[in-house]
Amino acid sequence: MATAADRPVPRVVGVGRPPWWVLLLAALVTVGVTVNLLGRGWLERMDLRVSEVTSVWALRDSWAYWPIWVVTQLGGRVTILVVLAGLVTWLAVRERTLVPLVRVVVALALLTTVVYAFKWGTGRTAPAFPGSFFHQDGASYPSGHVANAVLMWGVARWQAVEYRLPAGVQRAAWLLSVLGPVATGVAMVALDFHWVTDAVVGLSVGLLLLGVVHALDAAVLSRWVGARAGRSEA
Repeated sequence: MATAADRPVPRVVGVGRPPWWVLLLAALVTVGVTVNLLGRGWLERMDLRVSEVTSVWALRDSWAYWPIWVVTQLGGRVTILVVLAGLVTWLAVRERTLVPLVRVVVALALLTTVVYAFKWGTGRTAPAFPGSFFHQDGASYPSGHVANAVLMWGVARWQAVEYRLPAGVQRAAWLLSVLGPVATGVAMVALDFHWVTDAVVGLSVGLLLLGVVHALDAAVLSRWVGARAGRSEA
């Protein structure tokens, strides 16, 4: 007779694959905001007004700097990769598969390529350089921290749910995938490290890349793994 410990852990949350309408909305936001900013439209003026307010707060020069900075690290690459390294190592040992590692590598490669293409292509400078919003040395747009939080915490949630990790782990991964990007963006704007639109488009780009990783997995990786399994059985 099977005991409670032998029963598989249920999926308590979804894997987090963005639906088509979310991806469409993210694409429209990315294109619309980028065009507006490059045309020096009203979104740039909005960014300036918000930056004026946050600069008056002067949080970077206050006791609140370090607590808020810690929040920004929810989108820090090192922070997330440390967590993911532990996760994929555990899954590789328990499940005897490198699929989670491949997903992380693909996501990281896409993130680096796409985000830095945006940064170098637009050349937008950060709020620390008032009066110079598009310059060849600018690398503020979009926020890499926010895009990183969306994509990499999304991949962590995906693995936690698909491989039926304990319910508490699944819920924690879901919470990080939802609140991590929002908290990171708010903290970055509050410290005047990024413009509001940097955070918004970072969120949109992260969602688009998460959708791409899911699609690549379904079209290529899963089929390859299935083919390898079939050959092994034969």
